[in-house]
Amino acid sequence: MLKEFKEFIARGNVMDLAVGVIIGAAFTSIVKSLVDNLINPLIGIFLGQIDFSNLVFKIGDATFKYGAFINSIINFLIIAFVVFLLVKCVNKLMPKKEEQPIVPTKEEQYLQEIVDILKKKA
Repeated sequence: MLKEFKEFIARGNVMDLAVGVIIGAAFTSIVKSLVDNLINPLIGIFLGQIDFSNLVFKIGDATFKYGAFINSIINFLIIAFVVFLLVKCVNKLMPKKEEQPIVPTKEEQYLQEIVDILKKKA
């Protein structure tokens, strides 16, 4: 069982996923800082509020923190846009795979010849 676990961990997909999760977590903290320290104050200039996280409304004993939700939406949109730009850049940098022409096997060639003969007879 330990050997199987070792083989599972050593596979490339698991390592790629682990690296992706770690980079994603670090990237999220960078974007959160960008939103909190640069974008929200910029938006706050126009809306009169610098920090959205303080925006709340209360109904009875329930408190709805819609400002924190707005911050989360802004974070998501920025992360999605930056990931879009990264994927677009990587796609430009990576060489395109040339499509290899499909070469039929001998068996497929024989079958095609049989189909052609049957079509001529019909």
